[in-house]
Amino acid sequence: MTNGGLRLIRADELSAATAQTSGMLRSAAISGNLTGAQSLWMGRTELPPGVRSGDHHHGASETGIYVVAGSPAFEFRDPVSGELVRLNTRPGDYVWVPPHVPHREENPSLDQAAVIVVARSTQEAIVVNVDSL
Repeated sequence: MTNGGLRLIRADELSAATAQTSGMLRSAAISGNLTGAQSLWMGRTELPPGVRSGDHHHGASETGIYVVAGSPAFEFRDPVSGELVRLNTRPGDYVWVPPHVPHREENPSLDQAAVIVVARSTQEAIVVNVDSL
């Protein structure tokens, strides 16, 4: 927990004991359980080569994503047109996911894992798995 000062979380201290979606591995880094955080959740997600995640959303939480490695794609259904939208990313890109928007991640590479850093506006790692976009 917190001692009132900064806290260093090493890469080997991340916890997979967080909400999961098929096809990806989420690991918590900053959470209430690990650091005593009260209004922020942050972690890392890895998508193995050739994998597509299950469809999901993050409830009332806003989500910020930073692409560390690979070129993952993010798909969602445009709420106005109903069209499926695909965002193709590369390392260094950011993606903002508004609350309650169903989406999925895909790693089109057949030989490289995609790694993203995720930050959420709620301390809880809200994940609502859904049947479709």
